[in-house]
Amino acid sequence: MIIIETQAVGPFFKNGFVVACDATRDAVLIDPGDEVAALLAFADERGLAIRHILLTHAHVDHVTGVAAAKRALGVPVHLHRDDLFIYDRAVEFGAMFGLRVEPQPPVDEFYTAGQTVRFGRYEARPHHTPGHCPGGVCLEVGEPGAPGKDLFVGDTLFAGSIGRTDLPGADHATLIASIRRVLFAFGDDARVYPGHGPATTIGHERRTNPFLQT
Repeated sequence: MIIIETQAVGPFFKNGFVVACDATRDAVLIDPGDEVAALLAFADERGLAIRHILLTHAHVDHVTGVAAAKRALGVPVHLHRDDLFIYDRAVEFGAMFGLRVEPQPPVDEFYTAGQTVRFGRYEARPHHTPGHCPGGVCLEVGEPGAPGKDLFVGDTLFAGSIGRTDLPGADHATLIASIRRVLFAFGDDARVYPGHGPATTIGHERRTNPFLQT
């Protein structure tokens, strides 16, 4: 059985996640931001061993907790290489919002096509979904050899909306293509955990999301 814990705090109210295998207690930490202390406390209280820090992309609200998580856990940080230029400027981008952000620890591993990141009886499979940013990924979580039905999509797709495309490296047509070609392929019953707001499903967004009806 999979365990999914979501936390979000101000100012960005960005979702961070602990995803764990109930049988082995192995876990991954996805997009640690300002809510990182709550996520680490949840893992500690439940006896979960976080094995990897997985980033869906490098925008500042998704990485403000990476340094603290790396210090606490000492586990590898994963990112898509195309977002490294954003990741390396986290301090600068934080200052634009009036925030003091720690310099980021080095990325330990860049995602590659067909890669799997194993934790307990589950694995996370990164799928490149550019558009909101050049190196955005969807993390498909499931058991080895079986289609994953839990998708951690960063800011590519939201309940009733899509990621913004007015940021450096963003492109609206590319984002729509990523949603239609990559995310829709997981099927209508796939559960979507966005970077902001409530969870949804691929089917619900395909049928009702106003940005995807044309």
